[in-house]
Amino acid sequence: MRSAFQILAIPYQIIDGSLFYCVFHRADFNQWQFIAGGGEEGETSLEAAKRETFEESGAQSDKWVELKSLSYIPAEVISEKHRKYWRKDTYVIPEYTFGFECKDDIKLSREHTEFVWLNYDEALKKLKWDSNRTALYELNCRLKVRQ
Repeated sequence: MRSAFQILAIPYQIIDGSLFYCVFHRADFNQWQFIAGGGEEGETSLEAAKRETFEESGAQSDKWVELKSLSYIPAEVISEKHRKYWRKDTYVIPEYTFGFECKDDIKLSREHTEFVWLNYDEALKKLKWDSNRTALYELNCRLKVRQ
């Protein structure tokens, strides 16, 4: 059963000292975003992020960064078949955000038609959702401090 929260996972790579982020084009809408999906009953947000990441990209990672960025999305964007078990007064759900170092080759699921690795500025321009841009900003700041 689908839990009343969403995750957002941002794949990154460091190549020759430069940061790159993987952005995905959705198959059902003409938009670019990071990996997104819902938690299952009993999963933590990190467990959901790892599962969704593997399902949508085939990637796994040992290096995850939990971000402070937190957005809320309208519950109505989640299909009724998933929402029917939620409380009737659930109007918005939290979207927890993570970054992860991606060393695997990306293998797209049917949810996406393509992906691109971009630097910060290019990725920022390509993203549709403010929540994705805010999370990317935070991850980029955190990774630059570590370098």
